[in-house]
Amino acid sequence: MDIKKVIVLGAGTMGSGIAQVVAQKGIQAVLVDVKKDILQGALNKVEKGMLRRVEKGKMTKEQVQDIMSRITVTTDIEAVSGCDFVIEAVLEDVELKKEVFSRIDSLSGKGIILATNTTACSISEIASAVKNPERVIGMHFFNPPMVMRLVEIMPALQTAPETVDRTRSFAEVLGKEPVITVKEGIAGIASRVLAALLNEAVWVLEEGIGTAEDIDKAMKLGANQPMGPLELIDLIGLDIHLAKTETLYSKLGDARYRPCYLLKKMVAAGYLGRKVGKGFYDYSQNPPVPTRL
Repeated sequence: MDIKKVIVLGAGTMGSGIAQVVAQKGIQAVLVDVKKDILQGALNKVEKGMLRRVEKGKMTKEQVQDIMSRITVTTDIEAVSGCDFVIEAVLEDVELKKEVFSRIDSLSGKGIILATNTTACSISEIASAVKNPERVIGMHFFNPPMVMRLVEIMPALQTAPETVDRTRSFAEVLGKEPVITVKEGIAGIASRVLAALLNEAVWVLEEGIGTAEDIDKAMKLGANQPMGPLELIDLIGLDIHLAKTETLYSKLGDARYRPCYLLKKMVAAGYLGRKVGKGFYDYSQNPPVPTRL
């Protein structure tokens, strides 16, 4: 595929990570967000992460500089004009995503794929916001995008087969292993299965059956998971996990996805996980310790 410039909409954890993945493959990545400080924070986070790899001897400073030179930032959504591929990674709010897709519809060139990194929003509903919905598709990267090899590709009802094929080819260009769902289903494959597991871990904590440390230890040693479920929610972001489970619960009505009050309370308190330094664990200490809840 002849892709030279990719627009990533949303400079949060996922958006900045996706931009890094793109830049590491020699492709120009343009991060778009509404505030300059968010964009600068994203750049700082990407560079800091790679410099840690330099310290471990896994990268050179020259490689870091080369990758960073291919990541640019802007608050101007009109940067979409002239790009070769668009990946949206804004907040998990279907109305916000529809608004974004409606705005970029006329800005992006004819035939340019508009991909959404959503985990739980309806891709078919998002696609309804553009005049040519056949070019809209789900392209879900997993956190952290720089490390996780899976990209789950999910067509909307309107998505053209050619869009699926081109998105799969692009995922392979990025060095990812794509999995394509047969049809659209809320949260796809991995996120749907995982959401229920993570949700149950929070309920086990809420009911006082085990401590955060023991719940994570039990799942790592008993289920061979590389990271405990509560640690993983901290990495994903408690607000992101809450939004996903609320969407799944409202759409499916399945009690497996009903978020407990503890999760809602923690999000309300601002305990959003690693990105703010406190979630189920307090990251101001080394090693992190369970947060008093």
